[in-house]
Amino acid sequence: MFVIVMLILLLIIALLSNLLLGVAQVKAHREKEKADASKLLPPAIIACLLLGNPAFSQSAASTISTTSSSSWGISGLSTEAFYLMASVLFVELLVIFLLLMNVRGLLRAEKQATVTRRSVIAWKQQWASWWTKLNQFRPVEKEADIDLGHDYDGIRELDNRLPPWWLYGFYLTILTAGIYLYRFHVSHTGPSSEQEYVTAIAKADREVKEYLEKKGDQVDENTVAMLTAAEELAEGKAIFMQSCVACHSEGGAGSVGPNLTDDYWLHGGDIKSIFKTIRYGVNAMPQWQNNFSNKQIAELASYVKSLKGTHPANPKPPQGALFNEEGNTKNTTDSTKNNSRQISAVPAK
Repeated sequence: MFVIVMLILLLIIALLSNLLLGVAQVKAHREKEKADASKLLPPAIIACLLLGNPAFSQSAASTISTTSSSSWGISGLSTEAFYLMASVLFVELLVIFLLLMNVRGLLRAEKQATVTRRSVIAWKQQWASWWTKLNQFRPVEKEADIDLGHDYDGIRELDNRLPPWWLYGFYLTILTAGIYLYRFHVSHTGPSSEQEYVTAIAKADREVKEYLEKKGDQVDENTVAMLTAAEELAEGKAIFMQSCVACHSEGGAGSVGPNLTDDYWLHGGDIKSIFKTIRYGVNAMPQWQNNFSNKQIAELASYVKSLKGTHPANPKPPQGALFNEEGNTKNTTDSTKNNSRQISAVPAK
């Protein structure tokens, strides 16, 4: 009876193993992934396939050998053979239990997948129905009623209505245009494009002013004033010695550029004119705003202004117009009688 039960259980294990292997192969073929098939194989199947027949063969051989060599103990079997075959039966029952649990898991997963597929299909059908209603599509069977009779290489012209959402959107744009026209051009309750531009420019100017105040560089050609502090003039002199001495000589006596110590100026001798000339440049003179901050240009302009009347060695003859602090100028020529040529040929001060 032990042998018969063992054979029956072994047959059940083989059937369940084949069932699981078949399901795994179908699953793998459906998903086109061989890895999924291997994941679906439970460890119990492998244990069953590897241990089922050897265990039974071993138990049968042990039974035979034990029967021949031992005395009959329990129901005609020796004690060792009885417990060995009982153990084999227990292992087979455990394997069957594990296989059934795997079958149950597969059935549950398949059921869940089926429910998911059905829900997706239902959602797609619902969406297609909603989209059809939204656009008021005509069914294919009724296309003959709206056929205009124009055929272009098999492409027929149909008298379809525009989708309602498109028409309502178009009506909404007309309404919006009317509201916009009334607000900005009739009641003037909203800013015009010009007003928005002016507001944006004013805002940008405020931001620039705030930035310059934070940077300490707010001064320009309209607000610059003469600096008299010793440390500021020293900073201006350092910049002059670094960038200006090549054209104006040390002390401002003039070389390629004009003399900076006399009363004659080509582009104005007040502090604002000097600042503007240095910042934006003239003729061959570069724009120093790309190299120095406005504060540094103010220090340099103040130093240049302080050079008046210093009488350096070998000064260059006067160029430009006579300038006084009241802002009056008087046109004059330099001692070379060729002022117009020098104004166009040399950097201006």
